[in-house]
Amino acid sequence: MRHNKNFNHLGRKAGHRKALMSNMASSLILHKRIETTLAKAKALRQFVEPLVTKSKEDTTHSRRIVFSYLKQKEAVTELFRTIAPKIAERPGGYTRILKTGFRLGDAADMCIIELVDFNEAYTFGKVADTAEAKPKTRRSRKPAARKTDAVEDATVVEGDQSAPAKAAKKPAAKAAPAAKPARAAKAAAPKVAKKTNVGKKM
Repeated sequence: MRHNKNFNHLGRKAGHRKALMSNMASSLILHKRIETTLAKAKALRQFVEPLVTKSKEDTTHSRRIVFSYLKQKEAVTELFRTIAPKIAERPGGYTRILKTGFRLGDAADMCIIELVDFNEAYTFGKVADTAEAKPKTRRSRKPAARKTDAVEDATVVEGDQSAPAKAAKKPAAKAAPAAKPARAAKAAAPKVAKKTNVGKKM
């Protein structure tokens, strides 16, 4: 009997389950957010949050304890160097689970688990700073540039109208109608049918 044993075995033996948790925790630490099933995410939250608390005290002992769970040097380094300074003031609740719907194959409950302090959409003050620093869009700048170019061209043409320039424009206007008779002559010429080999006996 397993009365009062509220522990999700995730359909795996102990060794497989530990390997799964250490791999998922390392991925979460390195990438700051992963997508998985809801049951695995809840199990991962219980696994990874004590390790994040442990990382607040940067000693050799705590690094060795965290490494015994994660089994990856890169994840341990990332946890102690990048994540620990950012979550130093937070007393707990380092992860957030956001449900995303159901998986297509087996309708499993899917979700995103992420580190709270590394999601800029939810952190206060950061979004406003980035919005001010970046320009709105490329499109908003292009029409303004085109208008200014058109205005500059117009001012140049209006300001620099000399007598030779006006004289040069008039012959060009007279030469344009001369091309019309040539086009009319081409249109009036009878079209010659092309010879084909269709119907001939070989």
